[in-house]
Amino acid sequence: MTEPKGGAPVLGVDVGGTKVAVGLVNHDGKILAQGRKPMVANGTAEAGLQAVAGAIDSLVSTVPGGVHSIGICAPGPLDLKTGVVLNPPNLPCWRDFPLAEKIVSMYHVPVRVDNDANAAALAETRWGAARGYHYVFYATIGTGIGTGIVLDGRIYHGNTGSAGEGGHVSIDYRGPLCSCGKRGCIEVLAAGPAIGARARAKLTAGSPSTILDLAMGEVASVTSEFVGKAYVGGDALAREILEETVDVLTPWLGNIVDLLDPDVLVMGGGVAAMLKPFFDEIKNRLPGWCVNPRASDIPLVMAHYGADAGIAGGAALCAVDAP
Repeated sequence: MTEPKGGAPVLGVDVGGTKVAVGLVNHDGKILAQGRKPMVANGTAEAGLQAVAGAIDSLVSTVPGGVHSIGICAPGPLDLKTGVVLNPPNLPCWRDFPLAEKIVSMYHVPVRVDNDANAAALAETRWGAARGYHYVFYATIGTGIGTGIVLDGRIYHGNTGSAGEGGHVSIDYRGPLCSCGKRGCIEVLAAGPAIGARARAKLTAGSPSTILDLAMGEVASVTSEFVGKAYVGGDALAREILEETVDVLTPWLGNIVDLLDPDVLVMGGGVAAMLKPFFDEIKNRLPGWCVNPRASDIPLVMAHYGADAGIAGGAALCAVDAP
């Protein structure tokens, strides 16, 4: 699959448990138009497919010459060679579902499928914050932590296609149990739910904070979003909670640096945006968690695409030669 030239855009599709986001993307990575449709995650496989097709149709119909190709970010696990969705927990409608084959038969253009973090990493490398870099590590930190690795412009999938699960790298084998079944994964320690849980524990213990005001006095309603808002307002407890998040993220990133020796670290997602004021601190502390002598020289940057990462990522899958 070659990069589209001229006027034919690529269609990026981001399939989630509740929505399908689609966007027309040109060869420079600019999103020309986009839309959303509800996803039917708990119905039949055909109903799920029709939800995706409806979202695609809403934009394809606006392009006189049609689209060059379609790239889809789909929840894993996936068979990347065949484009089959295997058994995603948040899309129970699809089990061993040949998504790429179905979309090809409907639209008669090349189709690529990958998971969202891999695809977003490629979009950032091709068009975004990691443009010009060769050894890219990307992490999206939100409700969970997803990561992608791009080496010399190509996603590193590993032997079976399962590489890049950086969110489930453990930094404490005696730590809390992660949903994946392992203990002490960075996801269970630093993602949004962990930040919210730390805040609730501190508030329950009596720590004063405007976080509680934002939650209308309901400790059980406190989430990481309230922590972020309170931090912006100068709240001391919110800063303490985010500093504790930095405390666990820094050794994790140190492990990543020693393993991959990247030339850039890219962070995306809502929690990463919340932690952006701490990026310099993380960089300055990295040498204490690395044997890499140039760890502090590695740029740590915010992702370019933000909430549109899935759309841009889907498009990026089609904008390079297939591996």
